[in-house]
Amino acid sequence: MTDERPILFVNAHYYPDIAATAHHLTDLAEHMVAAGFPVEICTSRGKYVAGRMQAAESEVRNGVRITRVRSTSHGRGNIVGRLIDYSSFHLQALRATLGSRKYRGIVFLTTPPLLSFVGWLGRVLRGRRYAIWSMDLHPEAEVAAGMLRRTSPLGRLLFWANGCGYRGADFVIALGPYMRDRILAGGTKPARVEIVPVWVDGNEITPTPRAENPLVGELGLHGKFVVAYIGNAGLAHDFGDLLDAMRELRDHPRIFFLFIGDGPQRARIEAFAAEHRIKNFLYRDYYPRERINSVYGLADVHVVTLGAPFVGIAIPTKCYVSMATARPVLFVGPERSETADAIRSADGGAVVDPAVPSASARIAALLRKWSDDPAESAAIGARGRAHVLAHFGRESNCQEIERIISTHWSTR
Repeated sequence: MTDERPILFVNAHYYPDIAATAHHLTDLAEHMVAAGFPVEICTSRGKYVAGRMQAAESEVRNGVRITRVRSTSHGRGNIVGRLIDYSSFHLQALRATLGSRKYRGIVFLTTPPLLSFVGWLGRVLRGRRYAIWSMDLHPEAEVAAGMLRRTSPLGRLLFWANGCGYRGADFVIALGPYMRDRILAGGTKPARVEIVPVWVDGNEITPTPRAENPLVGELGLHGKFVVAYIGNAGLAHDFGDLLDAMRELRDHPRIFFLFIGDGPQRARIEAFAAEHRIKNFLYRDYYPRERINSVYGLADVHVVTLGAPFVGIAIPTKCYVSMATARPVLFVGPERSETADAIRSADGGAVVDPAVPSASARIAALLRKWSDDPAESAAIGARGRAHVLAHFGRESNCQEIERIISTHWSTR
């Protein structure tokens, strides 16, 4: 007998928001509907950066029923505003979880942190079935960033609440093996933890020739070898050696450093460029998803970074999108991480570990080499795209999550 009850996904971000979790949840929700599953979304009206979405409070889009709940929208500019946003969305998520609507199951993502605990409360109070799609790990991220001590009273409380959520879930989807190891270390049973990497849509992200990219002229990048960092410049990202390489290459006639996005480290990056008179540099705000192919297509080399304490806690999804553009990817981060493993397996770029001496000099040397050898850069990029489409494709990975949901939540 077919289970006609909908699956509810809960996350603060959904289309048309620019957050990576919004992109992937939108992809999965629409895939599930196409596969015959009724799907509902509980999301926020707030934007990833700040302000409110220009979208309906309730609508059906591509078969997915979306409810955008009332919550604050201070954005990511300061910690207090972010905590207020988190708390207001938690209350709305709890309301949806404890309401009278019957669901086949509820899948909680991890934006905002501790949505897992909302799921646990729903199970304890109303017997709700729930799962976690773990896009990152909290409060581990706050500990890694130095914002929280694990042994403090607050730290103990947050780890207890998050642990209840993960251990009580029917299943947890981790993005990679290093993340899975951290989840298992928290006490979740191995049989309940599945690995499904995030993905890229090879039809949405294509190797666009620079001459056909309207943003090249708009940003004045004709004739430049563009080294691009696209996305959130967050506390999990390590920019020290990249900035030193930028200083070393500030007088290079072709190499140009382009940052697109925002985040708590943006001010530091812009201040460094100003202090060291780095003129071959530009920082621009996010573009909407509809222009994602043009934005990623600006790069001749994509840069991805991750601080060592964040291995298994955060996985830069931009790595897979970047490889799909058929450009080399330079990862500045630990040798042992999901991102480094993906780039090495693809032979689609290079890994520079900041723990190794002279990392900034190696970054500068790689960028000079790639800018001087377009044929080699093209070959590296082609290998990266082929690998990412084979192992991180949208359809295959959505099908795998569909299989997991069907297996764990069979009709009853």
